[in-house]
This record gives sequence, structure tokens and C-alpha cells, in this order.
Amino acid sequence: MKCAICRNGITESGYTTVLLEKDDTTLIFKNVPAQICSNCGEEYISSEINRAILSRAREESDRGITLEMLRFAA
Repeated sequence: MKCAICRNGITESGYTTVLLEKDDTTLIFKNVPAQICSNCGEEYISSEINRAILSRAREESDRGITLEMLRFAA
């Protein structure tokens, strides 16, 4: 797909890191599947992956985690 940000690059499959912060909780998800622009590096995560990350983030937050680094697994 063509990049919506720079409008010059084409996205390619790859992996990224997602950092989520809310109140006193910080979660870092490593190896998240994404489409990454070959020109500017903008990262696009599918709605399915986004839902999975947010669901896991809620679980971790409910456990009282304040800082956690997680390897993403769909």
C-alpha cells in the first residue's frame, strides 16, 4: 500500500515495537507485525493486531503492572 504520510513510499511487511502508557502503567510490545513505509518509516498496524494489543494491555493493567516488556504473540 502507498504510505498515507509521505505519499512516496510503499509499505512492506516487518516488525515494530509498540509503547503504551496510561496513568502509572507502561507496556512495551516487541516484535509486533506491521506494514512499514520504505521511504519514511511510518508504521501501520492492522485493526486485528491493534485489538490484540489493547486486550493484552487491559489484562496487564488489571494485574497492577507498572512496567512490562512483552513479546507480541497473536
